[in-house]
Amino acid sequence: MRKVSYLTVLMLLHICITTHSAIIPRSEYPRPQFERKEWINLNGEWTYIFDMAEIGIAKNYNKSQGFDNKITVPFPPESKLSGVAYTDFIPAIWYHRIIGIPFDWTQRNIILNFGAIYYESEIYIDGKFIARHFGGSDSFSIDITGFVQNGKDHDLVIRAKSDIRGGKQAAGKQSLQLNSYGCNYTRTTGIWQTVWMEAVDREGIQNISIISDIDQKQLILTPTFYSINRDNIMCIIIKEGEKVIIKKEVKLNQGIPICIPIKNMKLWSPDSPFLYDIECTVFDSEGNVKDEISSYAGMRKVHIEGNKIYLNNQPYYQRLILDQGFYPDGIWTAPNDEALKNDIQLSIQAGFNGARLHQKIFEERFHYWADKLGYLTWGEAPSWGMDANNIETARNFFSEWSNIVVRDRNHPSIILWTPMNEEWWPDMVQYPRFCEDLYNITHNLDPTRPVNTSSGGVHVKTDIWTVHNYQQEGQKLKQELFDGTRFQQTPIDPIKPYTGNIGFNPPKSYTTYDYPLYTGGIPYLIDEFGGIKCVTKQPEEDSWGYGDIAKTEDEFYLRLESQVNAILSLKEHVWGFCYTQLTDVEQEQNGIYYYDRRSKFDMRRIHAIFSKQLP
Repeated sequence: MRKVSYLTVLMLLHICITTHSAIIPRSEYPRPQFERKEWINLNGEWTYIFDMAEIGIAKNYNKSQGFDNKITVPFPPESKLSGVAYTDFIPAIWYHRIIGIPFDWTQRNIILNFGAIYYESEIYIDGKFIARHFGGSDSFSIDITGFVQNGKDHDLVIRAKSDIRGGKQAAGKQSLQLNSYGCNYTRTTGIWQTVWMEAVDREGIQNISIISDIDQKQLILTPTFYSINRDNIMCIIIKEGEKVIIKKEVKLNQGIPICIPIKNMKLWSPDSPFLYDIECTVFDSEGNVKDEISSYAGMRKVHIEGNKIYLNNQPYYQRLILDQGFYPDGIWTAPNDEALKNDIQLSIQAGFNGARLHQKIFEERFHYWADKLGYLTWGEAPSWGMDANNIETARNFFSEWSNIVVRDRNHPSIILWTPMNEEWWPDMVQYPRFCEDLYNITHNLDPTRPVNTSSGGVHVKTDIWTVHNYQQEGQKLKQELFDGTRFQQTPIDPIKPYTGNIGFNPPKSYTTYDYPLYTGGIPYLIDEFGGIKCVTKQPEEDSWGYGDIAKTEDEFYLRLESQVNAILSLKEHVWGFCYTQLTDVEQEQNGIYYYDRRSKFDMRRIHAIFSKQLP
C-alpha cells in the first residue's frame, strides 16, 4: 500500500512547474502550434525493465506497479541522459509510472499524448490493454477517459518493441550492426519524446489545418472537433504582436474551411520571419468556454516555375546544411529546448538559410524555432533500413508518414517534403508503385508544397530532381553535375543502402538506364555534396568521411570554396545545394562543428563561403 498519494506529489509538481521547471526534463509544452494551458508533463523518473526474450506478457509486466530499474523519460535508454546508456540491441522495453488524474478534470476527456515511441508500442492502464501504435517517429494520442477516475492514481505501463533489422520499419541512421559504423550511429529505442496528459472538452477542437494564401491575402483555417454541438460557436482571434487585427465568430462545422482576410499582410521569410498569433476558443450557447487553443501562422507561399523554386513569388536559392539531429548525450532527443534553437542559430551563423533534416523526423519544438528564427527546412523520414519492396513495410511507412505530414504541415518553415533518401530498385513492380503512391499521398495531404520522393535516388515521380555527389575537386564536380550537354542522372559511385543495411542486392538488370532520366523542366538541386573529412580529435583510422582527409584548415577552406564556386557557377542549371553536414556525429568527422557543437573552424570564413552571392 502506498503511504503517500502520488496524486498529491503530482499536483504539487504541476503547480510548481512554471517556477521550478528544471525538475522535469523537457518541461516546455511540446506542441506549440496547438497549445492548451491545462496539461501535465509526464517526463521525469519512470521505472523500466528490458524484455530481451519478449516474454513480458507471460511475466505479467503489463500489470506491473513498478520495475526495479530507473530511467529518465523522454531520453532513450541508449542515451546518457536517460541514466541507462545501454547501446546493445533492445528487442523490447517496458516502462512504468503512476499517473494521477486531477479532481477538476471531471466532465472532460483525458487525453494521453506521446511525442514519439520507437517503434511498436502498447499502452496499459492498471493492467488493461488500452491501445497499440505502429511508428517510431510520429506523435499519437489516446483517449483514456474510460480507464481512469478523477482523483485516483493509476499504473501506466508501456511496452516498446523494435525489430530494427527486420526490414519492416524505418530506421534512418540507426546502426543495423552492433556498433556504429560509417554514417550509421547509435540506435534509439522506446520513448524518445515528451509524454503528457491534458483534459479536453468532449466538444473541443481536435485539429486545425492552417493554409496561408498570400495571393488572396487570407488565412484558411480548417478545424475538426471531437464532436459537434450546433449551438456552439468558435471565436477566432488573429493578433499582430499584442494588437488584435481580426476577430471572427463561426458556427461549428466539421472540416469546413474558414477564410480570414489579412489586411496589410506581413510575409514570412528567412529575412523577416513574421508570425501571426492565433487564438481559437469554443463557447457554448451560454458563453461558457469549452476549449481554448493557442497557435500561430506565417504568411508565405512556395511553388515551382520552370527549373526554379519560388518563395513568396520570387525565385529563392536554397543554401542548405544537412542536419541529422543527433546529440552526444541524448542521441535522437535534444537535451533541452535551447539545444534545438542553438542548432538553427549555428547553421545561420555558418551562412545557411535552411536545412535538409536528414533521415529523422524532428520534434515539433525544432520546427517552432525554425518558424521563429526564419529557417527553411525539408521534412524527411528515416527511410533507411526498410525493405521498400515489401507490402507490409509500405503499409507501415504510409501510415506513419501520413501522420507526420498532418502533424507538421502548418509550419511555414517547412517548404518541401522528401520522405525517402537514396532509394534504388529493389524490384521493378512494387517499388515504382510504392513511390507513386507515396508521392500522391503526400500531395493529397498537403498540396501546398513540392515533393522530392527520394532524395538523390531513383526519381519515379517527383517535383524536383536531386542528386548526391561527393566529388572533392571543384572543377570535376562541376563537370560531373553538368558537362554542358547533359545532367548527372545518378551518383558517380552509387550508394545502395540495401546492400549494406539489410542484405538486399539490386537486380542483375540494374543499369543506369533502368529508371527515368532528367529531361529538364523541373528544379535540379545537389542536395548532398562536400562531406569533407577533417579529423582533429581522434585517430584518422577511427573516423569516417568523404574524400582524402583535409590535413590543415587552409586545405579544408580551399577545397570547400572550390566546390561551392563550382555549384554557384551552374546557377542556370542547379538551383540550390545542401552541404554535408552541420556537426560531426560519432565516428563521422565531416561536420563544420564538433559533435558537442563547439566551432571547428573560423566561422566568419565559413560564412563567407556559403553565403556567396550568385555570380
